[in-house]
Parts: sequence; structure tokens; C-alpha cells
Amino acid sequence: MAATPPAGDPPEIAHLRADARYARERLALYRAKAYGMRETSPVRMRELERNAAQTAERLAAALHELERARTPEPTD
Repeated sequence: MAATPPAGDPPEIAHLRADARYARERLALYRAKAYGMRETSPVRMRELERNAAQTAERLAAALHELERARTPEPTD
């Protein structure tokens, strides 16, 4: 079962989380198809892997930026 995102996330973060989850699920479904008897394309597999990695990177960057924005700058 998927973890519930924090309630204080902005809509952009929620959208990126959904995009990343969708890309991971598409990749998982295609991998499952590849293990079965159905024909699959190595090109399509790489495309789905690349898309899943890119969406995960976008989410990680957005979360990093959000954390940076929420953390106060140290004052000397």
C-alpha cells in the first residue's frame, strides 16, 4: 500500500508524486509483460525506464527545493 503524502505539500508536489507513481507503475506492468509470453520491445522498455527515472529525479529536485525553502537560513 502506498504511503500517504504529507498534508502540507503544495499541489505541484502532489502532481509530481502522481506522475512518478504512474511512471513506476507503467514500468512495472511492462516488466511483468516481458516475463510473460507476450512480445515486448527493448526500445519501449528503455523508454519507460528513462521516463520513470526522469520523473523520480523531478520529484526529488522539487522535494529538495521545498525543503530548502522551508528551512530558515542560518544567521550569523
